[in-house]
Amino acid sequence: MTDDYPMKCPKAKASQRVVLLLVLSLLLLYPVGTVFSQTSSGTTVAVTPSSNIARLGETITINITLADVQNLYAVDVTLQWNTSVLQVLSANSRLGVESHSDGVLHVDIQIVEDNASQEMGQYHLVASSVAPAAPFSGSGNIAIITFNVTNLGHSELNLTTELADYNPSGSSFIDHIDVNGTVDSVIPEFPNIAVFALFLILVTFIVVISKKLFRKNSVSAAVLTQRM
Repeated sequence: MTDDYPMKCPKAKASQRVVLLLVLSLLLLYPVGTVFSQTSSGTTVAVTPSSNIARLGETITINITLADVQNLYAVDVTLQWNTSVLQVLSANSRLGVESHSDGVLHVDIQIVEDNASQEMGQYHLVASSVAPAAPFSGSGNIAIITFNVTNLGHSELNLTTELADYNPSGSSFIDHIDVNGTVDSVIPEFPNIAVFALFLILVTFIVVISKKLFRKNSVSAAVLTQRM
């Protein structure tokens, strides 16, 4: 990890949890009771693909993918990257499976924040379904983000996420695992056709030089023969 991009501190993450539940409680049409933690082993939010090797100047696309969730009603997702290596080109949330078959959550959906900042090296999405929308269960993409590789180097793709369920007697956070990703940029390789062209140029050069040397040697031999 370098100092080029910020990391979430515990205080910021605690504040993020409060904001998410506040949004959820305001959007539900039913009273929200005591907040407790729901255990949901196997649920993940991941950068996919997790490992990326990209050429300098190349455009790459990553997904923020949710897997094996039950009763999901709200999401709070932050992705951070190294701004000296990656430049964000676009960030598209995939909310509402009625319009995004690969997405998550059911309509109606209230989007509180959906913003990508290259200056901060951060994408932040906060959204919740609105009752009487059904809770979401299953897997899908939360967002799709496209970057341009601007410099050689390494960038972590760090996720900080919160998931909340729907329960008239008390909404709760959904236990899950965040899986980060990486991007390593490399110098572009010469395509095969370029290598072949360089090989032909080199061979031609060698042949031309060889013919000149042969002619020069032949002339020198003829002159020596005449003098003898």
